[in-house]
Amino acid sequence: MANTETALKEALTSIEGATGVALVDYTSGMALGTMGGSKSFDLNVAAAGNTDVVRAKMRTMEMLGLKGDIEDILITLTDQYHMVRLLKSRGGNGLFLYLVLDASRANLAMARHQLKKIEQELEV
Repeated sequence: MANTETALKEALTSIEGATGVALVDYTSGMALGTMGGSKSFDLNVAAAGNTDVVRAKMRTMEMLGLKGDIEDILITLTDQYHMVRLLKSRGGNGLFLYLVLDASRANLAMARHQLKKIEQELEV
């Protein structure tokens, strides 16, 4: 089992193309931990904004009567990928991992696989 700081560090160092990662509480929109990012890319602002994305998708699923759970949300930009992975692990209810990837260096399938593995090892 990994604590938050260890899990974020593992995501940033082991996922090819990762430039930033955060653990986010989508009930409050607050980042519980961040690693990476830059002066021009504030992970705390991104965490709050992606909370709105998660909430909107949950509302839409409810309106449509969809019973499944969200695993990942992927947003592709011209030069970045943004991946949101809702935590299903024990104690992870209401949390998601947010990963920012450099599109020129990332492999989405591998990033998703590795983020899922990190989620399973994360102890919140």
